[in-house]
Formats: sequence, structure tokens, C-alpha cells
Amino acid sequence: MFYEPKNGHGLPHNPFNAIVTPRPIGWISTRGADGKDNLAPYSFFNAVAYTPPQVMFSSTSAKPDRDGTKDSVANIRETGVFVVNVVSYALKDAMNVTSGPWDKDQDEFGLAELEKAESNTINCPRVAASPAALECKLTQIVDLAGDYNTMIIGEVTGVHMDDACLKDGMFDVTSFNPLSRLGYKDYSTVRDLFSLTRPGQD
Repeated sequence: MFYEPKNGHGLPHNPFNAIVTPRPIGWISTRGADGKDNLAPYSFFNAVAYTPPQVMFSSTSAKPDRDGTKDSVANIRETGVFVVNVVSYALKDAMNVTSGPWDKDQDEFGLAELEKAESNTINCPRVAASPAALECKLTQIVDLAGDYNTMIIGEVTGVHMDDACLKDGMFDVTSFNPLSRLGYKDYSTVRDLFSLTRPGQD
């Protein structure tokens, strides 16, 4: 099969998200200029640089109460900071609750019954139960082609890791099984690992 996206795919559901998988989930927490907190998952998310460490996520839709964007992007525009919380398998249901189209004044932490923890380098809450969290300061907002497509890039200014996830000096993802996004309504977890040594590496 071949199709050009501009002409449609002719399938019951768009296969694009099922092709580009698995995608890590950036569970983005923000605090607006009014002090109200927000939490929402984004699967167009990844790390993009080592030094300084940087991450990105993209928002691809809008809410009627946010003037052409979503709560996370609106808050980041106001304050310039956000936190990326890692989603463990144990937090899958709470993450799913926060994915709803809630009113901008709704605090998803409370809705999902999640405890907040304050950040060390920025004024923004994080998910206390998350196995890792990245405190970020905004570096760029990029308007992408298409309606409501916006990419946020941030520099990581603080890193939280659950001590229970550190084994022999390494961050062990099998200790919490990070969630990843697939296509359609599907998700997966990381449970099995294997290692490869690149040419030229010790």
C-alpha cells in the first residue's frame, strides 16, 4: 500500500501514529500565571540534545477556552517553565484521566488523585509518584505547519529520580516499566531489554 497524506489513506483510522511507534509520553505539568496547575500527556515528545539537555513536545489541537491552543502551551507561554513527568505502568490510569478535555480551571492533579511535589529550579509542580521528572525552562516555541500545531522546546534545569530506580549506578527502567504510546488506543510498556555495542565503543 502507498498513499499521499494530502489525498487521504482510505483506511478506517489514520495509520500514521501506528507507524511511528513506540513514542515516549511526556506528562507535562505546568502552572499558569494565575497560580492554577495543569497536567496533560503528550506523545509527540522526546529528548533532543545532551549538552545542555533539552526536550521537546508538540501540541496538535486547541480548546475553545484557550484561544487556539491547549492549557499546557498557554501556561508555558505565560511562565516559561514546565516539568516532564515520566509515566510508569502503575500510573497509566491516572495519566489517562489527565488526557481529557477538561476546563482550563480544572486541576488534573486533583482529578486524578495525584500528589504534587514542588520543583527545585522552577515554579511548577511535578507528579510526586513519577519515577523521574525533568524541570524545564522554555527555550523556543515553534509554530508548525497546520492548524494548532505547536512545538515547545525546553532546557532541562533539574532532574528528579526515584532512588528505588537506581541500580548499580544506572537508571533501571525495568523497575517501573515506562509507558509508551502506540497507534489508535494502544499503549505498551518497556519490560524486556537487550544491549548492543556500537562500532568504536568499549
